[in-house]
Amino acid sequence: MELSALTAISPVDGRYRDKTINLSTYFSEYALFKYRVLVEIEYFISLCQFPVPQLTDVNKPEIIDSLRNIYRTFSLDDALRIKAIEKTTNHDVKAVEYFIKEAFDKLHLQNYKEFIHFGLTSQDVNNTAIPLSIKEALEAVYFPALNKLLEILKQYANEWKDIPMLAKTHGQPASPTRLGKEIQVFVSRLEQQIRLLNETPISAKFGGATGNFNAHHAAYPAIDWKLFGDDFVKKLGLIREEYTTQISNYDNLSALFDALKRINTILIDLSRDFWLYISMEYFKQTIKEGETGSSAMPHKVNPIDFENAEGNLGIANALLEHLSAKLPVSRLQRDLTDSTVLRNVGIPFAHSLISFQSLQKGLSKLLLNEQAIQNDLENNWAVVAEGIQTILRREGYPNPYEALKTLTRTNTRITEKSIKDFINTIEINNEIKKQLITITPHSYTGI
Repeated sequence: MELSALTAISPVDGRYRDKTINLSTYFSEYALFKYRVLVEIEYFISLCQFPVPQLTDVNKPEIIDSLRNIYRTFSLDDALRIKAIEKTTNHDVKAVEYFIKEAFDKLHLQNYKEFIHFGLTSQDVNNTAIPLSIKEALEAVYFPALNKLLEILKQYANEWKDIPMLAKTHGQPASPTRLGKEIQVFVSRLEQQIRLLNETPISAKFGGATGNFNAHHAAYPAIDWKLFGDDFVKKLGLIREEYTTQISNYDNLSALFDALKRINTILIDLSRDFWLYISMEYFKQTIKEGETGSSAMPHKVNPIDFENAEGNLGIANALLEHLSAKLPVSRLQRDLTDSTVLRNVGIPFAHSLISFQSLQKGLSKLLLNEQAIQNDLENNWAVVAEGIQTILRREGYPNPYEALKTLTRTNTRITEKSIKDFINTIEINNEIKKQLITITPHSYTGI
């Protein structure tokens, strides 16, 4: 069956293709080939500029520019050519090397072809190309989408900052809060985790077959290859891991995945809260003409955007958890399991991106039902008991907690009248009584 959006096994390339297509630039096999070519070309250019004696003649602006055009103009046809070479080599990185050698022939640089992939192992290329693709995907796709969601939350936090709302702890009525403040909690949590994510180093392994620059040092013992490696990786915007085996230690990448997972966990929490607010009718949802909420119940408008987000965030986190736990573990100097799982690194990004867009859609459909919020406060006068008993404690009134507990823990509904009747019966000066009477579920919202 021919591959299409309808025949794709994964929904990120099928049902949700329109939401994830921008990630193809960074996480598809085409993208991996392109980033490998970029690393190989930039490595060759660095050898020319260091310089390696045999490459001094290549270090000319017009030649360097033509070399960079190999990856700047990298096309799907170029990726298909690498796949064709791989059928013979049965090794994808070696196929990239041979592809670049063909490009050198076209540029009349055949005398320098053996310095392509000079002294490298495959993981020098992979463990530089993949972190670079992640770094650029974060910058170009992930952060813009997350920041757009964050801006919507900030807008609501400010717009609803003065709206009193009944809080719920353990699912029970609790001391009132403000709607905007509850949203600001999520804004604050996300901003903190975004800062931590930005502070997480994105590093590359670049040190030869087992991390010691063995071949490099054997060929050119006078060159400081550690300095060369540091400078080369830094030029790509990454940090070189100095002590490694054949592969990256993956500790920094694991930390990055954990940071992504924490952001997703916060958004799962947000999705569930808004789902509950909608179920409590604190929000209605705008209705789009032609849409169906239920195949059986015509009246329903389901909070599907928040449910879709929660589901996709959960899948993303399951994959991020596996990547984070698995990648730092390898047998001795290396095994192939890291390469196998890294081919899936784009999938949690895709599910996260789908969820960001679902949350944006869901939040944009909210219609504040202030009357329902006010009614909930009015029906729960018992929540002012905390404030009353605390002021009575301040005034030295005997056993205030117990007195309010007796009043409020009954099967009789607590109303404004029953609270005021209680205040009027206690023996305390009139000024304090006036202060207590001003406490209502609508005003008792703290700072």
